[in-house]
Amino acid sequence: MSAQIGIESKNRQAVSNILNRVLANEYVLLVKTKNFHWNVAGTHFSELHKFFDEQYGQIAGFVDDVAERSRSLGEKTAGSLTEFLKLTSLKEHPGKHRESLSMVENLLNDHETIIRELRVDQEACSNKYKDAGTCDFLTGLMEEHEKMAWMLRSYLEE
Repeated sequence: MSAQIGIESKNRQAVSNILNRVLANEYVLLVKTKNFHWNVAGTHFSELHKFFDEQYGQIAGFVDDVAERSRSLGEKTAGSLTEFLKLTSLKEHPGKHRESLSMVENLLNDHETIIRELRVDQEACSNKYKDAGTCDFLTGLMEEHEKMAWMLRSYLEE
């Protein structure tokens, strides 16, 4: 049954495509953050182990929220690792174990990539696809990533 929510079907599909890319980025960032939580070592181990786990928890919430936003538009969502790896703009580094500060810098770069892309996505959702709700949703998500990026950036300012 098609959603009758005041957004044309083609626009809902286009917004869903944006949300699927956002979801893929969130999921890849989720996995990277957990990987760093598991593999951090060195003098900053205790604080970064806890910090990465806290950020993982936040990102897990984002993953669910993004998927549910797409479903609320009446569209299907990506849900497999294969799909996520095709859609993401983030880079994985399998088998490469980093120094703790390099982990922080890597996550910071990913958050900043997501922030830049969300700015473009907001504009498209609002102006091109006439979906103020998703634009607002993406604004909130961007603000969360900006805060997380600030925390990561601050950690690097030793």
